[in-house]
Amino acid sequence: MYGKDDVRVEERERPAIVEPTDAILRVTASCICGSDLWPYRGLDATAQPTPMGHEYVGVVEEVGADVRSVKVGDFVVGSFFASDNTCEICASGYQTHCVQRQPGAASGGQSEYLRVPLADGTLVATPGMPDADLVPSLLAASDVLGTGWFAAVAAEAGPGKTVAVVGDGAVGLLGVLAAKQLGAERIIAMSRHADRQQLAREFGATDIVTERGDEGVTRIKELTGGLGAHSTIEAVGTQEAMMQAIRATRAGGHVGYVGVSHDVSLPGLELFFSGVHLHGGPAPVRRFLPELIELIWNRTIDPGKVFDLTLPLEEAAEGYRAMDSRRAIKVLLQP
Repeated sequence: MYGKDDVRVEERERPAIVEPTDAILRVTASCICGSDLWPYRGLDATAQPTPMGHEYVGVVEEVGADVRSVKVGDFVVGSFFASDNTCEICASGYQTHCVQRQPGAASGGQSEYLRVPLADGTLVATPGMPDADLVPSLLAASDVLGTGWFAAVAAEAGPGKTVAVVGDGAVGLLGVLAAKQLGAERIIAMSRHADRQQLAREFGATDIVTERGDEGVTRIKELTGGLGAHSTIEAVGTQEAMMQAIRATRAGGHVGYVGVSHDVSLPGLELFFSGVHLHGGPAPVRRFLPELIELIWNRTIDPGKVFDLTLPLEEAAEGYRAMDSRRAIKVLLQP
């Protein structure tokens, strides 16, 4: 990423083991994240050319001397934060806040090879070499599925609950899938796009709301007897989306927010009197990976459906353009 609207595919040195806890992967599949669009649109500054990509699956090519949980030849899924998965914070399920965490340590996933620090705590091996059709779903688990799942958990989606989902990108759509798997009774997807509405229904949405902002809040209240949703997923990161999520949630309800926050500020008095719980942030994907891999391996869920455009890595710039213009929900890149 060189700057606004400027992504280039370049030849770089193959990564090497730096620490004895590292692993080197041959990347089988990577993809473009909605959060990658913030710098692409110039909303996040790019100080220097930056390797992009934090979602990846692949085959272990080399391991450091201290790596024990994965071995050469394993097919692995990784998280976008490196974590040791042994500290007290990791043990409580918040690996993105690991005492040794390395945000962006596995950056550069849109590549042929990738160095992953803290490999024992960051990577999870699949039961074997996956069938080709499972690779997109396993790739989704490395971020957007894990993030949507965390959002649903943070919102306390579950049996008997009505869940509203603000945001119809890949994370929001997989938040729908997660809410369904967690047993939600009713799932309201907020979307204005027919293709995303259709996928939301495939993932388990029972209702579609096309309105936004205060009009969207009013519609959610109408659908819930004037009370609002029990659980709301916020998967955008803007002021409008956050306030829509809070206002669409009933007193005592929960908002799970995972949209990367950009210029969001909360009115203290309104929040004070809302009676709404807020919980979220960068998803501890590593917490959920073993469960998600099993669900995918057993073909219980098919989150790979969010990839509606597949391109060779050499055409990554076109992938960014397609997602920026909303011609694609999520782009899979094949090295």
